[in-house]
Amino acid sequence: MENQECKMGRWQLIKQELNNLPPQDFLESYQRHPDAVLIDVRTADEYRANHLDGAINIDYLAEGFWDKMEQLDPKQTYFVYCRSERRSLRACRLMQNGGFEKVFNLSGGLKSIDVLI
Repeated sequence: MENQECKMGRWQLIKQELNNLPPQDFLESYQRHPDAVLIDVRTADEYRANHLDGAINIDYLAEGFWDKMEQLDPKQTYFVYCRSERRSLRACRLMQNGGFEKVFNLSGGLKSIDVLI
């Protein structure tokens, strides 16, 4: 009989190595950290259409993304999101690998939040 182990997908493997917060916890935790930085990693057009209050836009897909991230303080606390969490997972992973100490990903992305604040 062949081994029928359940294999994790690449996104699940990446996600389990990050600090992921469900929507309510993400929003509450961000509010409890007044010095934290909220980063929207979607495109500028997506950001202009809607975004969470207080978020800065650093487009994950834009040229110079990492150059902009390197200008941030790696000791600061960061809350990162995108539409579905695919880009935010990648951004958080890069930040973590780049020495950022406190990075939190919005699990499920903006589409998991019913009402934008």
